Amino acid sequence: MAAQGSAENPTGDVPSEDLSRLAELHGVATSYQPSPDRTVPASASALALVLAALDVEASSPAAVRRALAVRERELSERLLPPTVVVWSGSDPVLPAALTGLPSGTRLRIETEQGETRASAERLPAGVHRLTATAPDGRTATAHLVVAPARLPAPAGRSYGFLVQLYSLLSRRSWGMGDLGDLAELAGWAGRTLGAGFVQVNPLHAAVPGAPTDPSPYRPSSRRFPDPVHLRVEDVPEYARVEDRERVRALLERADRLRESVLDKGALIDRDAVWELKRAALELVRDVPLGPGRRAAYADFLAEEGQALEDHATWYALAEVHGPDWRSWPEGLRDPRSAETARARGELMDRVDFYSLLAWLTDAQLTAAQRTAREAGMPVGIVHDLAVGVHPQGADAWAQQDHFADGMSVGAPPDAFNARGQDWGLPPWRPDRLAESGYTPYRRLLKALFRYAGALRIDHVMGLFRLWWVPEGHPPTEGAYVRYDAEAMLAILVLEASRAGALVIGEDLGTVEPGVREALRARGVLGTSVLWFERDWEGDGQPLPPERWRADCLATATTHDLPSTAARLTGEHVELRYSLGLLTRSLEEERAEAAADTGEWLAVLARLGLMEGTGGGHGTSQEEVEIQAVHRFLLRTPARMVGIWLPDAVGDRRPQNLPGTWDQYPNWRLPVADADGRAVTLEELASSPRLRALVEVVRAG
Repeated sequence: MAAQGSAENPTGDVPSEDLSRLAELHGVATSYQPSPDRTVPASASALALVLAALDVEASSPAAVRRALAVRERELSERLLPPTVVVWSGSDPVLPAALTGLPSGTRLRIETEQGETRASAERLPAGVHRLTATAPDGRTATAHLVVAPARLPAPAGRSYGFLVQLYSLLSRRSWGMGDLGDLAELAGWAGRTLGAGFVQVNPLHAAVPGAPTDPSPYRPSSRRFPDPVHLRVEDVPEYARVEDRERVRALLERADRLRESVLDKGALIDRDAVWELKRAALELVRDVPLGPGRRAAYADFLAEEGQALEDHATWYALAEVHGPDWRSWPEGLRDPRSAETARARGELMDRVDFYSLLAWLTDAQLTAAQRTAREAGMPVGIVHDLAVGVHPQGADAWAQQDHFADGMSVGAPPDAFNARGQDWGLPPWRPDRLAESGYTPYRRLLKALFRYAGALRIDHVMGLFRLWWVPEGHPPTEGAYVRYDAEAMLAILVLEASRAGALVIGEDLGTVEPGVREALRARGVLGTSVLWFERDWEGDGQPLPPERWRADCLATATTHDLPSTAARLTGEHVELRYSLGLLTRSLEEERAEAAADTGEWLAVLARLGLMEGTGGGHGTSQEEVEIQAVHRFLLRTPARMVGIWLPDAVGDRRPQNLPGTWDQYPNWRLPVADADGRAVTLEELASSPRLRALVEVVRAG
């Protein structure tokens, strides 16, 4: 498979023509572009390893030839692909998979509504079963996805807040923000401030540990939420716990934990919070459910079925064997084994406990969205879907037949990171997804849309392709694997339309040509962050507001970026310098940051956005500039405008500093003021600085 080396691949590990052809037929890209003017070929070893994860043997030239012959014959003889998409609408167009069938082919379609049809025209939306029988007797079955042509645009323009929920503590929190705080924020922001939405971080279930990984973007499960977010006192059975002395002791510990964060400057300790809540929820679980509640719980168990049973079983087994299922006794590594079934029976009490927690959390998430809508929010809660799951967690165990063994998702080398990135998340196999009719993806979306007014999809480009990194290899030794973006988008649009929800794609960074256009055509909004919006194809200057796209959520910053105050003051450079993260001298970094900020401030001044700001006497220059930044966002045609909630009180610290692990307290900081003092939800509601910023936004 090796050939002579090149400037881009000096090791000579260049794929042969047969290997390249084999890779392409399985959706594996043979090159990537770190910049528009440069193409780098994937190595032969990387392609062979990625193909092996797809069960394709490519370890030798002979194996490659055999696999190539098999794949070419398979595709030439295939009557239907595993999944077929039809976009419905006033003038639906049938896909080539159907129009290209041999003349005389008979179709039989069993719709999910229980009907039987002989034509793919005018079908109801849903995922149906398609059978095609050719005149020569060949028969094939496929999943037929029928989805609306696009999602409707948001009804009018709205603004809202962006916040990491754990960071939003009230005087009722148990050491971190919870779903009660989320409902309070949404109710207040909607009724008093006219906000249209609140966007939060992923609330997916975490992998338990000592300590637990605090990142919400590397969860154990994306399908089920984390009960650490529960407001325990809002669980109906809590009031009837008999051991009140034990309850009082837990509340006293919760008070001390909350005060340590709010009054003493301690970091958010998720493990300590969960220790208290789990103890309280064990007491709550002992209170019998009333008939109505019992019936509702039974309905939830029936609706979630095997997925919930697997999820709860994993957590019960993790209590006994630890949180890495790959180190469990061999029989328990298979969720369908006799050993696992026997262990589930022995641990049924714990399985029921974790099933109950999933139900209680789902109920409070639903209540938060209901509160938001009742407060007048046209959107409500915007939830966040992480790009993947932890390799040791519940989803990776329960759905291992859908994940690529020995692979991790990441990013190739580019202008921002010459070494590439490995995110430590196992990717879904596109072939297994298609064969199943995208069952795990569909069920995931259905579950999230149950309590979401909109869904933000982290790294939405992953619907099109993902960079696979072989285990034990650097990110440079990876390859892009393509997904059926049309099917992924069709299911996304189908489930969002059923829920009446919006979809926001996080499309920052390197985006291959055509992706943003495809998303926009289906009604998926993008994400635009002020500091990145420049005329990159022209003079590189800040992009005028009228040239911004309309179909987006426009913000000044995100959880992975400096706060607006830190960027305006240059404190983000000082922070990176103090942690040894700069690649150039401090003076050079300061100068570049100052020049970048200066260009934006000049634009704001030229547009007259520094004048007439809210806040009255005593408003600082920093507040004036932050208000001007948001005035600029309102000059764009963006359909949604987001305020990073910490910006409203002058917070200097980023919630996450990429490139750090234990050097910086990522995902553990409460919302704070300019002096680093934690600010409660109650204080936010009475903050003159926040009110002044909101007045500016509402006036716009």
